[in-house]
This record gives sequence, C-alpha cells and structure tokens, in this order.
Amino acid sequence: MREYYDRRAPEYDDCYLGRGQFADEECRGFRDELVETTRVLASLSPARVLDVACGTGFLTRYLRGEVVGLDQSEAMLRIARERVPRARFLRGDALTLPFADKSFERLVTANFYGHLQEDERRAFLAEAHRVADELVVVDAALRDEVNPEEMQERTLNDGSRWQVYKRYFRSDELTAELGGGKTLFARSWFVVVQAQ
Repeated sequence: MREYYDRRAPEYDDCYLGRGQFADEECRGFRDELVETTRVLASLSPARVLDVACGTGFLTRYLRGEVVGLDQSEAMLRIARERVPRARFLRGDALTLPFADKSFERLVTANFYGHLQEDERRAFLAEAHRVADELVVVDAALRDEVNPEEMQERTLNDGSRWQVYKRYFRSDELTAELGGGKTLFARSWFVVVQAQ
C-alpha cells in the first residue's frame, strides 16, 4: 500500500477540498461534516499527541499541543511538513510504533483504522495502548450506500487502479471494538470516538 499512498499524495486532499473527481454536489455533505470534525479535533485539550497515518497533515493541523505525525509514505510526509511546520513528522510503521511506552498522552488516527484487517487491528490497538493513554479514532460512518466491509477499486488521476480494503462504522460498534469510550461526533460521513 505504500506505493498507492506515495502515488496518491498529490491528489489526496482532493476529497477534503472538493476537487477533481470529488467536486460533485454529492460530496457537499462530506465537506460540511468535515468542518464539524475539524472543530471536534481542535476542541481536544492540548497534549503530547501522536497522529498515526497522518497523511498530508490535513487533519494534523487541528491538533493542539506537542504533535508528532507518523506515516509510511514519504510523499505524504513532504506535504505534511510544509502544511504543519510546528509539528514533527517521521516515517514509520503504524503496527510497530517506533516510540517508548507511554511516550504520548493521546494517539489520534484518521481514516486509517478502517483499512486494517483483523490481525492488523489487534496489532495497531496493542501499539496504540502501549505508547499513549488515550486513543481518538476518526473514520468513515456507515451509510446506506456502502457495506460495513468491502474491497474497493480506486482509480488515481494517473489512471492506475488499486484494490483497497475498507470498513465503515456506526459509532457504538466502533466504541465497543476499541474497548469502550465515548462518541465525540457521529453523522453520515464521519465518526469520532475517544477511548482510554
């Protein structure tokens, strides 16, 4: 998947910004909820924060405190470093986090958890709880037009096609899967869950 995200990096923010293939009216609700989701992230108290699978830093910039972003894609990280110069960004593996136990007060991950297969989810959650006291997961809400779990074919602007595993969540199911916590936001496109 590293190659997919390296190639997608220049167009990754199109969905957030309503550009290219995401310019249609159907995506307007997504963008409206995105504004609310960024407000939720910005309302979290300042902390030592690790943003796992930070991508281009689009959402990282709303996190307050001492922020470290981690991603496997150097192409994504180049964009993130320019976008959020106050944060520190590192290339690394989300399933074997390169940090000591309890290095952070909060671990945030957005639009990543829903791409993990079951064994990857277990590994990620173990690592998340090892390095941080609190976990905040932002991911895709389950809507009528999608299945809870599916393989998707995604086409990049260069015409390349990629198979991507994707899950969608109801907030109560995501909360239970994370071992408890509370829903900070849940609508048609996004869910945000905070777990201890």
